[in-house]
Amino acid sequence: MIKKLVLFSVIYLTLGFSFLAKADEGMWLPLLINRLNYVDMQKMGLHLTAEEIYSVNNSSIKDAIVMLNNGACSAEMISGEGLMLTNHHCGYSYIQAHSTVEKDFLANGFWAMNKNEELKNDKLSASFLIRMEDVTQKILSQITPEMSDADRAAKVEEIATKLEAEAIAGTAYNSKVSGFFEGNEYYLFVYETYKDVRLVGAPPEALGRFGADADNWMWPRHTADFSIFRVYMSPSGGPADYSKKNVPYIPKHFLPISLKGVKKDDFTMVLGYPGTTDRFMTSFGVKLALDQINPTIVKIREKKLSLMKEDMNSKEEINIQYASKYAVSANYYKYYIGQSQILQKLKVYDKKKEIEAEFTKWIEQDPNRKQKYGNALDIISKAYDEIGKYNMSFWYFKEAITRGSEIITYANSFEEYCKELKLSVDEDKLFKMNQNLSYTAKQYFKNFNLETDKKQFIALVSMFFQNVPKDQLPEIYTTIQKKYKGDVKLFADELYEKSIFATKDKILDFLLKPDYKKMEKDIAYTTMQSFYTKYKEIFDVYNAAKTHLERGNRLFVAGIMEMKKDKKLYPNANSSMRLTYGKVSDYNPSADIKYSYYTTLDELITKGETNNPDFTVPAKLKELYKAKDFGRYGENGVMKTCFISNNDVTGGNSGAPVINGDGELVGICFDINWEATSVPIAFDPELQRSINLDIRYMLFIIDKFAGATNLLNEMTIKK
Repeated sequence: MIKKLVLFSVIYLTLGFSFLAKADEGMWLPLLINRLNYVDMQKMGLHLTAEEIYSVNNSSIKDAIVMLNNGACSAEMISGEGLMLTNHHCGYSYIQAHSTVEKDFLANGFWAMNKNEELKNDKLSASFLIRMEDVTQKILSQITPEMSDADRAAKVEEIATKLEAEAIAGTAYNSKVSGFFEGNEYYLFVYETYKDVRLVGAPPEALGRFGADADNWMWPRHTADFSIFRVYMSPSGGPADYSKKNVPYIPKHFLPISLKGVKKDDFTMVLGYPGTTDRFMTSFGVKLALDQINPTIVKIREKKLSLMKEDMNSKEEINIQYASKYAVSANYYKYYIGQSQILQKLKVYDKKKEIEAEFTKWIEQDPNRKQKYGNALDIISKAYDEIGKYNMSFWYFKEAITRGSEIITYANSFEEYCKELKLSVDEDKLFKMNQNLSYTAKQYFKNFNLETDKKQFIALVSMFFQNVPKDQLPEIYTTIQKKYKGDVKLFADELYEKSIFATKDKILDFLLKPDYKKMEKDIAYTTMQSFYTKYKEIFDVYNAAKTHLERGNRLFVAGIMEMKKDKKLYPNANSSMRLTYGKVSDYNPSADIKYSYYTTLDELITKGETNNPDFTVPAKLKELYKAKDFGRYGENGVMKTCFISNNDVTGGNSGAPVINGDGELVGICFDINWEATSVPIAFDPELQRSINLDIRYMLFIIDKFAGATNLLNEMTIKK
């Protein structure tokens, strides 16, 4: 699955000048498609006008596209009553949050048969793009070559903040200015964000995650990866926090659903919010990714996953508690394994060196170019040298500590409260913080098992010590060596026995009688402070190197844009709305292996006969299959489940709609194939595939499997 991966400085790479547009390639800004892409799209089978796709003054397809939680996933509106569709894996944590041993919605699915049965979700937001605007000149006109990196960044931030404020003055909107082409262009985005988003429907995990880890990043695929929510607004028609008085949101546009299906070479477009790519990355980044970053992430997650799985298999309660955490970690564990294999197989490092040689040759041909861009690659090289010195400690902190055992990060969530307790000035603020921490404690410990967390703490804190340079270790390791003779388990025994952060009862008792002195002496709190203090030192060095890297990249990309000025270029993904267009395609990874563009329920049933727990088939689905009760959703007696297309997608596109040439919904994007785990690296229409749920399979499950015809009645379904 391609849910957005949120990591600081994750290295993504590129083959050749893959950021130059080829057929079917690119993540394009919808604002620019009329100028850059519309003719090509028409030739491939688009029957809409550019205005019907993106318009500020009239309703258009862009008004049906949703950004979930600031770009973690994408979604789409499918009814005039606020019904919103996304992936099962995007809704997974919310389904899990509502699940108990008695009411296990993960295992059994959930369907609201009326609006009163819909479930409230904390921390789930749906944002709609109102407009985007090119503000490059407004920003760069005030930037001078003489500015230092710090002064330039400060000036950009100053102007961007002003533009953001002006854009939303007198409205309930929110706004953001984002850089493109490594800071050579800037765009303003204005959104309307709704925070009352309720769970409406989800298939059982056996269908929504069919194939689970075994099939993740693979084709063929048979996963019903969808979940349904409803967006609510205030009675007066605007965004509002959850309230029983709220009413279903009325979208400016929602997508009609097609029963026609797709066939080979059909036009497809995907609109969504791809998270991160870096297709201008140099060979220096390739080397760092292959030598350190990817292997480090894989090594740490492998250990963490094995420990979680061991306990999840031992008890159903732990399985529910850690299901979402396991799925999130496992997703990109497998991804990085595949990405490294492909980078090496395709000799990306060598090809990047060739690009840099071509760039250098072009520079040398003109004194003005040499003056402007001559030191770009040297700046990048030196920045990576500095990053490399601290890279292991940086990534071990990110993966083994902030994404490791939860007790450390949980203790960190109390740091601001501790500071306020010491000040003892604003009693109202202290009361609100206390109430919020009491509430979150109850939520946090619902999905926390002490022994499972302790196992992870021992393993990952030990790995940190073994792999991080000794002069970059936090001070807590000195304590472990002296007081506990280097025995991390002995240290962990005391930490989990004595810390107020280890159990719900202890932390709630503390919050009844809060004492900052007690918190500051707490063993988990002091451990947290030790790690975070050292991390801040590392981050400051990392950030300085990153600033130099940004300057080098900005010069490099400016040079590339000048060198290729007659070509169409598209910017890296950055969680802004993008459109990618392509076609339904077969997939032939080698001369001996050929795959069709679609999969069927017949194949799913066959997989279910293997006794692999990842391929469990619910009894009711078997009954429907045996009776061939596919209703109007089958095609010549066959129930198609998924299909593939060569759309250029990446993390963040999960849940995005796959739309045909008539503007109708035909699928939901949910993954990419194994050979395309390097999709942020290079686009290859012969290898890269977007894996999509056939929308007819979703309708079949809602209708025949779940009997939730109330949902179908809201949709506009076209034959």
